[in-house]
Amino acid sequence: MSEQKNLPIPLKYRPLKFSELIGQSLMSQTIQKAIQTDRIANAYLLTGVRGVGKTTTARIIAKSLNCMNIDSNDEKEPCGVCENCIAITESRSVDVYEMDAASRTGIADIRELIEGVQYSPVSSKYKVYIIDEVHMLSTAAFNGLLKTLEEPPPHVKFIFATTEIRKVPITILSRCQRFDLQRVLSDKLIEHLKWVCDQENIKSSLEALQIIARVSGGSVRDALSLLDQSASISSDDIKSETISFMLGLPSRVSSIEVLEKTLKGDVSEALNLYDTIINSGSNSETMISD
Repeated sequence: MSEQKNLPIPLKYRPLKFSELIGQSLMSQTIQKAIQTDRIANAYLLTGVRGVGKTTTARIIAKSLNCMNIDSNDEKEPCGVCENCIAITESRSVDVYEMDAASRTGIADIRELIEGVQYSPVSSKYKVYIIDEVHMLSTAAFNGLLKTLEEPPPHVKFIFATTEIRKVPITILSRCQRFDLQRVLSDKLIEHLKWVCDQENIKSSLEALQIIARVSGGSVRDALSLLDQSASISSDDIKSETISFMLGLPSRVSSIEVLEKTLKGDVSEALNLYDTIINSGSNSETMISD
């Protein structure tokens, strides 16, 4: 993990190699094996919900393809210390081009990209084009990519990331190796949050971490952002009450009381308690879900 200080927790603990990715072991093993056997696809398509590591994985793949020392280790992990690895980590590699399709959606942007494809990499083995939120490209932009995507020069690789796989044309999908990044299971997420707390000397209760894991919906980035926010509010001593107050969540005790009164048939008291909880700023949908 990064050793930089004074960074938000989600950035400070952003994975830098495959073994650091949380809950994506099958995808990691598949891509590492492809690199090891030199069966690298022309294009990879990474899909999944927000915060599960699509862009991070794209950068790790780019580093793996261009690492100067990757052949010297059995794990096929980027070394993280060669010039190419450092340049990609710091987003200053001239051979790894990152494009946000949400802000550059047109055919003119793709034409510019395609013109650069013809040139050989400056200091790396491959030129890697990472296009984030690729589903935002226009129809004309997608069509402009087709030919290059099917038969790119041998020194060019494409990596696409999207949260909306159904909006990507089938003509693009058929030209890519697709990997679906999974939501991270609560147990794995809680384990990772505990580890981060240990690294940052943050005290936290198990119930607090369980709430963070539940609210984040399997997104590592969301979970780490909530942990960072909770640590700031609670002076590095995170309790479940702090998170419930911060997020406007009803306490577990309140939810149980409403359920008990409902099951006993005391509907009037249950509704009065429900009104009190909602008026205090809690989220009604979350309470009913609880």
